Amino acid sequence: MRKSAKYLAAVAATAAALVSPVMVAAQTAQKPLPRLADIMAAVQVRHSKLWAAGQQKNWDLAGYELELVKASLNEAIALYTDIPVDNITMIDPPIRSMEKAIDARNGAAFGKAFGELTSGCNACHQSTGRGFIVMTVPRASSSGNQSFAPREGQGKGATRP
Repeated sequence: MRKSAKYLAAVAATAAALVSPVMVAAQTAQKPLPRLADIMAAVQVRHSKLWAAGQQKNWDLAGYELELVKASLNEAIALYTDIPVDNITMIDPPIRSMEKAIDARNGAAFGKAFGELTSGCNACHQSTGRGFIVMTVPRASSSGNQSFAPREGQGKGATRP
């Protein structure tokens, strides 16, 4: 009887091992899409952090936050194909201006580009019937638990131990 119990245990373990990847794949395939509002909420947080980094002239952090803004917008575009192409492309010029300002480490250009980016967000909201969502240039950082000041030795050309 012991041999049959061991045999049955081995068969059960083998069956579980074979079925497990199929179950995982089925669960992964059914994973719900993130809501567009949730993606845009992440963009809103990044927009605010981008502004705070630029105000502190922390250009590495500003560049990082801008990349995250772009990644979230690309995610929205990929997942929600019903967003009109014109709405997407209207944000391209402000993003390019922002990239140039960050690369040049130019605070005045950053401020101008940030205003353009914010206006681009609002133009997109208007064109999609969501004009009640109004982005603004932040008056203060909403991230009280993060320092936006650059650290000594940080940035392009900095030497690190």
